[in-house]
Amino acid sequence: MSLWGVLGPLVRGSTWRRAVFLLLGGVLALPYALLAAAFAQMLGNDDVPRAVVFGLLLVAVVLAAVPVFLAGSRALEIAAARALLAVDLPEPAAGHRIDRETRVRAALWIALHLLTGGLVLFAAISALPMALVFLAGPIGLDPGVSRANGFGPLIANPVGATLTGTVLLVGLGYAVAGLGALAASMAPVLLGPSQGERIAALEARAARLAERNRLARELHDSVGHALTVATLQAGAARELLDVDPEFTRRALLAIEETSRHAMDDLDHVLGLLRESDGGRTRVSTAPQPTLARLDRLVADTRAAGLAVESRVSGAVGELPAAVSREGYRIVQEGLTNAARHGCGPVTLRVDVPEATAPGRGAAPDAPSWNCRWLEIELLNGLRGAAGSGRGGRGLAGMRERVLLLGGRLTAGPQGDRWRVRASLPVPRGETG
Repeated sequence: MSLWGVLGPLVRGSTWRRAVFLLLGGVLALPYALLAAAFAQMLGNDDVPRAVVFGLLLVAVVLAAVPVFLAGSRALEIAAARALLAVDLPEPAAGHRIDRETRVRAALWIALHLLTGGLVLFAAISALPMALVFLAGPIGLDPGVSRANGFGPLIANPVGATLTGTVLLVGLGYAVAGLGALAASMAPVLLGPSQGERIAALEARAARLAERNRLARELHDSVGHALTVATLQAGAARELLDVDPEFTRRALLAIEETSRHAMDDLDHVLGLLRESDGGRTRVSTAPQPTLARLDRLVADTRAAGLAVESRVSGAVGELPAAVSREGYRIVQEGLTNAARHGCGPVTLRVDVPEATAPGRGAAPDAPSWNCRWLEIELLNGLRGAAGSGRGGRGLAGMRERVLLLGGRLTAGPQGDRWRVRASLPVPRGETG
């Protein structure tokens, strides 16, 4: 073994940080030590009634034990272990009630921290000064001690004094390094998350991923539609620039308005991700489009050069906001796909029946008597191979939107046309 392998544990930064962690436990153990000394003195005093002493001792034990089992004490120990022991411990789940087994593990950890910290603190205030006394003589300093002080014959022997002082210092260093390494290895066992906390962390992570997927769908649908419409308008304007300047002017105006709407949608999504100075998420107040803007969406698509035959039945404006928003995005993505991959006119049907007979239009696993069903259908001609380009992110996003509301989606070729049909449940009694 090399010299660095022997002396490395004494000079590593991790050893010094772990020493601070252990000394912190010693400082926390001081009140317990003073309390124990006070009761030992009272028990040794015959003038104090034993009943009073044992009564006070019982109260003191209860008060001293309560902080060890608190969730806040565990959170502080986790923070200290992460900062000083460099142990990768997750933050305690906010609002999650820890179970008994976790409290017991944390209490055992705190007790061991106080015990080892107390031993290290005692060694630091006893062995360290003694080692300095032994090393002071050989370097020409007078420590003011002799054999009569109980240090033995080594104090007068420079070699023996130097050896004894060095052994004390090195031994103290190795003891601190060993206890620190033991604490770092035991921290995940005693302070690690419980099964309930692991489940809560997984649920929180799943919620964050679902939110990220939702935001990605918003960006894909809104910005993708705007770019498709702008591309079609720009291509048509380029072809008719010299022949029909008025059409070119209208196309540029449509590009401007479509881009403005896309910027509003982009600002809304980015607002959900933008953090304020206080650490809270700042949500944009820009309203999200619903089926109430369906006429505008169809008009913009027609202005881009795609023929759309639209038929809307029922009270679209009375749909719940969530259903209306998702329905708008589904129609928007369907028109975008038709413009990109299809050919010929698009037939759009949006049907909001006032009442649904039992069993009619029901999803396979939903009670039909408790829901109305918003029906959305798009038909357009196929370009090239059937279904070419229709299995990408757009269709996957539409499926996710439908499944999120508990509905169903079918998409695929039907003869020489491509058909998309979405059924979204609308609970009875709910309106926008």
